[in-house]
Amino acid sequence: MSQHTVTLSGEIDLPGFRREARALLAGLVPPEDTHWHTVAGADWMTKSGRAALSGPRDAHATTNLFLPRSFLSLCDTVILHSDPARFGLLYRLLWRLVHEPALRRNPLDGDRMRALHMAQAVRRDMQKMKSLMRFKSVDETAGAEPLHIGWFEPDHHIAEAVAPFFARRLAHLRWAILTPERSVRWTGDSLEFGLGMRRELTPSDAMDEDALLARYRQVFDPMVPQRMARPEAQPSDARSQ
Repeated sequence: MSQHTVTLSGEIDLPGFRREARALLAGLVPPEDTHWHTVAGADWMTKSGRAALSGPRDAHATTNLFLPRSFLSLCDTVILHSDPARFGLLYRLLWRLVHEPALRRNPLDGDRMRALHMAQAVRRDMQKMKSLMRFKSVDETAGAEPLHIGWFEPDHHIAEAVAPFFARRLAHLRWAILTPERSVRWTGDSLEFGLGMRRELTPSDAMDEDALLARYRQVFDPMVPQRMARPEAQPSDARSQ
């Protein structure tokens, strides 16, 4: 059997995963013949969507996909896990949902349980970031509103998923969150994403304002940040549960 290597554009490239998984299913490529990779250091801002799996069939598709909403929701969360094997696991579950209808009625299936445990770990990490995040206020520009800078080192790829929560809660402040993998700031109108902060440059509680601002500018000043539209005013979103 020929081996198929799939390279996604980043660690949370959910649209890419859905597109590639659909093509593999259409080509009847079994999970054991598929290897998943991500582009190292990619600029991996993505938006959630389900069209690639649940939309109309491709012209050459051989399988009509009617997937449980619970599986689509599971993909949204498991994709944020740090385990590189998560893509293979999700594709294997997808393959089995199509070819083993009885799987939907087996809550104790090993693959299913593993994915659920991954989702639980991601949700715990998101809640930890929300509850433990602490900000330090600094005067970035004389006469301007202070900038509130926070640091967090998550276990999983959750920075972008949690950012809208802080945008809603702290909509009246200017703030930035630095993480090793991805950083984000709120301008008052939109979220802007930047590169991660190297671990050896981790801010400390004792760091003075000038040093903290230097860390912040090292992330955001050298690049043109990507923008995400102002989040809708709602209590929570699908990824921040």
